Amino acid sequence: MLLVCSSKALALEVKGVIQANFVVADGHASWFEHGTGILAYSENGFNIQQALVKVSDSYSNGFGFDLVANYYQLGSQNLGISQAQLAYKPLSNSKLRWRARAGFFYPKMSLENVDTGWLSPFTYTQSAINSWIGEELRVAGAEFTLFSPGRSRKSPLSWELHGAVFKGNDPLGTAISWRGFTLHDRQSLNNDKVPFAAYPSVVQEDRIFHPNYVEPYHELDGRLGFYLGAHLDYFKQSSLRYYFYDNQADPLVVNSQRLYAWRTKFHSLSIQHKFTSNTRVIAQWMSGSSNMGQRFVYINFDAWYIMFSHKLKKHRFTARLDDFQVREDDIFLWDPNNSDGKAITLAWRYDLNKHWQVGIEQHFNENSSDIRATVGQDVSIDQQQSLAVIQYRW
Repeated sequence: MLLVCSSKALALEVKGVIQANFVVADGHASWFEHGTGILAYSENGFNIQQALVKVSDSYSNGFGFDLVANYYQLGSQNLGISQAQLAYKPLSNSKLRWRARAGFFYPKMSLENVDTGWLSPFTYTQSAINSWIGEELRVAGAEFTLFSPGRSRKSPLSWELHGAVFKGNDPLGTAISWRGFTLHDRQSLNNDKVPFAAYPSVVQEDRIFHPNYVEPYHELDGRLGFYLGAHLDYFKQSSLRYYFYDNQADPLVVNSQRLYAWRTKFHSLSIQHKFTSNTRVIAQWMSGSSNMGQRFVYINFDAWYIMFSHKLKKHRFTARLDDFQVREDDIFLWDPNNSDGKAITLAWRYDLNKHWQVGIEQHFNENSSDIRATVGQDVSIDQQQSLAVIQYRW
């Protein structure tokens, strides 16, 4: 069920979303339960899927803020902050303009997660790329943006250039290295843990000796990470976003919990084209690497999706194809990190009115993970999940 609410007083805006679902699961134990399945739910039943409140103000003299608080039924931390930022955007009529923001936020690389609170308006199970971003990546830093609206130049093209520096996010890469990519819509909160199965090669003292979880937003080495991004829009019809991210982490640093810094860097390219106001195609590709220790774990990862979405009156129909893989190139052959998968997600969403929405989603995937063999499980599994969702927003 999705609940969204909006009210204004003294320039303050409050929005909310609540989603409740009934899920038919396939029985594979999820990583939330320290299992090896790549979907969020393991058992049939009712769940609170999303509950969030976003508080923001309108720009007054150029300043503003956004705060998103979430509740999740799944996970070790049920209530917390997923985003908090201060922003400054000076009023300007010039062709070249600027704005800045600071806090705890997402880079704007996703064209999928564009709804309130970084949700997707298209499907309930997000792509593998943005599922991973939601669980392991958040920027605690500052971003500066130069931009030029096309209308200011009487041009069909608008562009933006983004640059940011940040601390934290040093453990980024842990989850996809040992567990692989997953598909869900849960965003990790400010002090959250992302669990995974207790693989012997990871948790045993005579092996890597790492806990079977990661707290992804730690600062471990004192270094600044950075990202660079570029947006190009043709009218409101076509969009392209490119980002390069590098957390600059020192892979030799480890804290008292045995959490390592992982040197993780990647390229991300997102494209959207609207054939009409109701029909669009969205695609994203990500390619990068992550390294921990003296090449104790070294992976290259690649993922992409392509999504087609069509709105017919109050109905939205969406189909998405995902492909994702992790390939290892490290020194510990007894810690196998290869994984891959393909997935199809089909969704229908229907707006009953401006507050209420219902929807149905069917998801299928086939995936493999070599590390499952270390706990006596089949390397390759097929999974599916059916969701019926009711949402309220204000």
